[in-house]
Amino acid sequence: MRDRTVRPLMPALDSKWLAVHVSLAILSYGAFAVAAGISAMYLMRDKFSSDSFLSKSMADKDQLDLIAYRIIAFGYIFLSLVMITGAIWAESAWGRYWAWDPKETWSFITWIIYSIYLHLRRSRGWEGKRAAIFAILGFICVVFTYIGVNTLLPSLHSYA
Repeated sequence: MRDRTVRPLMPALDSKWLAVHVSLAILSYGAFAVAAGISAMYLMRDKFSSDSFLSKSMADKDQLDLIAYRIIAFGYIFLSLVMITGAIWAESAWGRYWAWDPKETWSFITWIIYSIYLHLRRSRGWEGKRAAIFAILGFICVVFTYIGVNTLLPSLHSYA
């Protein structure tokens, strides 16, 4: 059974940056989840292109691809802000902006993956199926960053 006694908040969490950092993370991760769902819809639409139900009830592939791209761009901006506000918060709490903590490292890896996605999209014209698969793989990285790191790796971000 878990200890249910109320204890004072640890000093590192007693910061106005906590609410900003976490709110931006929710927006960013939520955007990536929606983009992964839309990318999955794209792949479904691609695989079952002759299905009349899908063609009537789902946007066409080009629209799904564009929507996923725009949502990823939105999420990327907010992920960048998550990392900036996290660095500001870390500096005020621990006196350093970056510590290569597993959560910070995996956030950076996730940011790099979406940077690659956006770069390939703009410079190499990656669209369609390749972009949809890449978006889903990016979201798998987001899930690992959010859940896997907290579950599997000791981290400053494990407060329980």
